[in-house]
Amino acid sequence: MKFQRIAFSASDAPAAQDALALLEARYDHVAPEEADVIVALGGDGFMLETLHKRIDAGKPIYGMHRGSIGFLMNNYDEEDLQERLAAAKPAKLHPLRMLAKDIHGSEHEALAINEVSLLRESHQTAKLRVRVDGVVRIEELICDGILVSTPAGSTAYNLSAHGPIIPIGANLLALTPISAFRPRRWRGALLPQSAKVAFEINEADKRPVSAVADFTEIRDVTEVHVTEDSKRALVLLFDPEHNLEERILKEQFLP
Repeated sequence: MKFQRIAFSASDAPAAQDALALLEARYDHVAPEEADVIVALGGDGFMLETLHKRIDAGKPIYGMHRGSIGFLMNNYDEEDLQERLAAAKPAKLHPLRMLAKDIHGSEHEALAINEVSLLRESHQTAKLRVRVDGVVRIEELICDGILVSTPAGSTAYNLSAHGPIIPIGANLLALTPISAFRPRRWRGALLPQSAKVAFEINEADKRPVSAVADFTEIRDVTEVHVTEDSKRALVLLFDPEHNLEERILKEQFLP
């Protein structure tokens, strides 16, 4: 791939702002709306923000690490940027769509690139009924919460909750409990990417639960539906020697 028009975007971190000034002084650049590719400078949090902001723009995003965590970023280097972009390998991601209903009957929609998570709001555990494709798989899960993760998000919160790491091309979603109390031995499930997952909150008034799709939180939900939005595709660009598929594979062999 060859990109003629480059746009730069940076987080507020001093290192990212310094890199932005250097790159804009060195390379011709345009506004994001006019660009063929967006170069994002920061950490994984900023990359997620950029992906959400440009989710319908159809422009590939190439990240360079100028933040804290850089799993979704390439190494930072001011040299040979156009050559690196031309040699970069694409990774296609599909977000999750969350539809949540709250105790007032209002419905809320949000997209998640990493995961949709349900979390208890009080000192009491949540009680959830879990459905997959309309079939009740767990009548009552007593827990701190549960999440549905994409492959891209499987090394983030999902991994911290002891969920499985999923290769990008596996066409799977992870369903992972957070501190399950009953059934105590249930550790989660791998689902096909076409799965329709639904959660019903038992005793929602007594045991309040929030639903979070990446940055969007809905409080006091009564039911939550999660599906993959296959019509939306986000493209990340990675250097060939350090592509996303290889990074996820390496994570499975870390000591």
